[in-house]
Amino acid sequence: MDLLLCVDDDPITTMLSKMVFTKAAYAKEIVTAQNGEEALHYLDSLLESQSSTTPTLIFLDLNMPVMGGWEFLDAFAQDKYRTAFADCKVIVLSSTIDPKDIEKSKSYSMVLDFVSKPISKDLLAAVSLKLQA
Repeated sequence: MDLLLCVDDDPITTMLSKMVFTKAAYAKEIVTAQNGEEALHYLDSLLESQSSTTPTLIFLDLNMPVMGGWEFLDAFAQDKYRTAFADCKVIVLSSTIDPKDIEKSKSYSMVLDFVSKPISKDLLAAVSLKLQA
């Protein structure tokens, strides 16, 4: 995987996630954002620069200040992003597994899975299998 975007407001979670991604050699480049708004600004910068490198996968926390995961998904579902990032999938990453949240995540076509924190090598292996399916 060339580029992975990790959106989480918790610096410890982000640091640990990056360590797992790096140890597993999961992505060539890991970009982080502290909230959904920051992630959208990053995606907008890729659109403006017409970058050929776009995220293959976004790991998205739900509960963040400024713009949470649900708001990000609503924005990311707009044609502007779905056209440019059609191959990009989202893994919702949450510290709670609320059945309502899991069901809600299924209403977004770009959401590949809903998983609980923390990220592990086993979780990454399972995500890889789903990406290939």
